[in-house]
Amino acid sequence: MYFKLALGNIKKSFKDYSIYFLTLTLGVCIFYAFNSIGDQKAFTDMAENKAQYAKLLQALIGATSIFITIILGGLIIYANNFLVKKRKKELGVYMTLGMSKGKISRILTYETILVGIISLIVGLLVGFGLSQLISVFASKLFTFTVSNYSFFISVSAIIETTIAFSTVFIIVMIFNSLSISKYKLIDILNASKKNENIKIKSPIKNAIIFIVSACILALAYKLVFKAGLNTEKIEFKVSIVLGIISTLGIFFSLSGFFLNLIQKNKNIYLKKLNIFTLRQINSKINTNFISMTVISLMLFLTIVTLSTGLSFKKSVESDFENATPFDISSSVYCRDGSEDISIKESLDKEGFKINPEDKAAFYSIYTIPDMVMTDYISSNKKDSEAEKQYKDMKFKGRAIGITDYNNIRKIEDKEPISLDNDKILVTSNISEFKDSINSLIENKKKIKVSGKEYGIQNKEVINQEFLSLGFAENNLTVIVPDNAIKGLKLDSKRMAVNLHKKNDEKESERYSNLFDKFKKEADKTNSRQYISGHTKIEVYDQSVASTSTILFIAIYLGIIFLITSTAVLALQQLSEANDSISRYKSLRRIGVDGSMIDKSIFTQVSIYFGLPLIMALIHSVVGINVVNKYLTSGNQADIGVSSLITTALMVAVYGAYFIATYLGYKGTVKNSFKK
Repeated sequence: MYFKLALGNIKKSFKDYSIYFLTLTLGVCIFYAFNSIGDQKAFTDMAENKAQYAKLLQALIGATSIFITIILGGLIIYANNFLVKKRKKELGVYMTLGMSKGKISRILTYETILVGIISLIVGLLVGFGLSQLISVFASKLFTFTVSNYSFFISVSAIIETTIAFSTVFIIVMIFNSLSISKYKLIDILNASKKNENIKIKSPIKNAIIFIVSACILALAYKLVFKAGLNTEKIEFKVSIVLGIISTLGIFFSLSGFFLNLIQKNKNIYLKKLNIFTLRQINSKINTNFISMTVISLMLFLTIVTLSTGLSFKKSVESDFENATPFDISSSVYCRDGSEDISIKESLDKEGFKINPEDKAAFYSIYTIPDMVMTDYISSNKKDSEAEKQYKDMKFKGRAIGITDYNNIRKIEDKEPISLDNDKILVTSNISEFKDSINSLIENKKKIKVSGKEYGIQNKEVINQEFLSLGFAENNLTVIVPDNAIKGLKLDSKRMAVNLHKKNDEKESERYSNLFDKFKKEADKTNSRQYISGHTKIEVYDQSVASTSTILFIAIYLGIIFLITSTAVLALQQLSEANDSISRYKSLRRIGVDGSMIDKSIFTQVSIYFGLPLIMALIHSVVGINVVNKYLTSGNQADIGVSSLITTALMVAVYGAYFIATYLGYKGTVKNSFKK
């Protein structure tokens, strides 16, 4: 009997509660699709070649999924509470007819089980299709070619999804039972007649809180611009706290502040249904200011992660060539007598031969003891925070002889440079230094090397890297005449090789094995000095794996945050529609036509959906700017593609929920007129 009653309730409410079922289905779908990555063809291909990256990605997805389960669990509990609240009168009728609270809880338990099964099945079916698209996306993201493509279903992901959502629905059942046990019949029957109390009635207090919150928000923006993404700085931590507090304060005071401003303009306030509409909006914001704050911050995180994620990967990959000029790069740093280690002799000792068709250069880097960068590049107020931070590190200048430098240029297919005996060349690959170094050149300052002052021959800083590490390593290196290096301290000996065949995996692997052998021999003897090396393919794989993993997780979180935020907004609006039925009936009784009511509903939904989004967009302008500067090391990143994709996703999800909410709200009100 109770099972049939629960089944009938679901059939009856399926259309009315489509947003609830849609949200559950999307949650299951996305959870399965991303957790099935471990069994996708692109991932298994990746695991065969780059096992460490595959394991890292799988571990991060697992950890992220725990966090997402908590988020979706909270959403489901919130949505379930909405359903129970909407049906309070129905539950009150059950209690009036003598049904015990235990039996009502049993009906809700059956409904929860049925809803869970339906959403789980439908979500998994949709997830099977979405996971195929993610497989293609993953292969492009991690630069793998998927061979012998075939449709797949991940049994492990099905089990994980089922366990996660079953746990959530068990909590929902417990929550329902506890809620029903606390209900009183009189409260249930009169629930819709209760109005929310305004938290602060004084317009002056509202205005003060709003203005103070806006000022705090401006201070938070100033602090985060100053700190950047340096999480260790106190300014960054304070900016986060102030940003949350100010956002909460703005939404807390907005209802009373906004209503008071409109009330002063009688032409607007007394026009048509504006009094009713504004009172409705005031009640919604006043009641849900905490959830609106959370939603706005989640939308902010979604916009920033999606907008900067793709540009982050693109920026890293675009800078990769500049930071890896050599196919093979090795070095041995000279400490504690390691000056005697020769890379060329070590290769001969191992019987390792460089392919005659490949181009190789052996060179030495020297330290200039009396050359500290701050002596030549002084910090000033116009310098960026990143530039000041670099300068504060007291980097020592380095030098390389002109002969060695021309040998490097030769394997890069560049023309040799002639250098006057009283001149030097200045090179760097740190973008934060370039303006300061160019200013140094323009001012015709001289640099002292081995007790002698040299003029700068180049007219602007030479963009040059001396190791292929995948990131900028050359802070400041000067190219000096060969006779100027005699009095300098040897910093390191290096070898650079550019292969005849581009991206030669077999030859690169031969060098990798050699470097691994040097490392193992050093470990056996506990030696701190050994020949270390990297191949361009190896560095590229590491770069792609790290940036792609971050982007993959960011997209996963971003989509979940977006769905959760819009679903909560939608559910709150539908809950408000149910609570306001008596008010809309009163409007009809005094002669208000349907078109005016529809316009009022549209205005309410638009403002309620718009406010968190507007606040999120304001935060995002600042957030994207800060993240952009950090990721691009001072160069402006191209976020055009990322922004378009983010906009399209926001319009699709946010727009779909908005339309569904408006239609659902309007349908609830119109259906009430028929009763």
